Amino acid sequence: MELKNVSALVTGGASGLGLACVEHLVSAGSQVVIVDLPSSKGAQVADKLGEAVSFVAADVTEPEQMMAAVAAAEKNGPLRAAVHCAGHGGAVRLVEKDGSPGSLEGFKKVINTNLVGTFNVLRLVAASMAKNEPINGERGAAVLTASVAAFEGQIGQIPYASSKAGVVGMTIVAARDLSSKNIRVNTIAPGIFDTPLLARLSQDIRDSLGRTVPNPPRLGDPVEFAKLAAHMLENPYVNGETIRIDGAIRMTPR
Repeated sequence: MELKNVSALVTGGASGLGLACVEHLVSAGSQVVIVDLPSSKGAQVADKLGEAVSFVAADVTEPEQMMAAVAAAEKNGPLRAAVHCAGHGGAVRLVEKDGSPGSLEGFKKVINTNLVGTFNVLRLVAASMAKNEPINGERGAAVLTASVAAFEGQIGQIPYASSKAGVVGMTIVAARDLSSKNIRVNTIAPGIFDTPLLARLSQDIRDSLGRTVPNPPRLGDPVEFAKLAAHMLENPYVNGETIRIDGAIRMTPR
């Protein structure tokens, strides 16, 4: 897929991995709609990046809000590219320190945002893309975000690891399901990246985390994530894949 003059949508695009994707798409000539929560800095980011970027406040789990975001992207032209980065973590143990069972509500909350939200976004962008006229045999492509936790979740990450494993499992099925519509679906499973969440930690802790990565021994740069997302959008033969981008890290139990 040629990214120049393409209408694209990026969830979680106000910061971190999503913001890096927005910036990369803009540099490639795309018109981008940022989708993020009302409390995010999406409006300021859109203003800073110029006329090629607009912001729609939406919760990815809310169908009507996401439909409005897709409609906004369609105003820029046929929606052909989507990168879904929105999500959050949440620690839940099966048995808490006081002996009580782990929080079912805490588990449901993470599953709802990360897994149900992914399905909601994908079904809506796919329905939009399916209406497009094919260009070089393609109507559109979507990139989802999982995590290395889908494969090596750490203690306390049961809801997060489960939700991201669900995204991995969704990928090949979605790619097969949408093959008749000429829409591709791929997923990125990032390791430890230098995002605003980690920016809250001291430099010593950040450096220590970076040294746990075999090669290169540092935190991932969101630009590296964005480059992979762009390649997945651009390369017509990459489909149904989950690709780790993690410097060869394999997470320990803790």
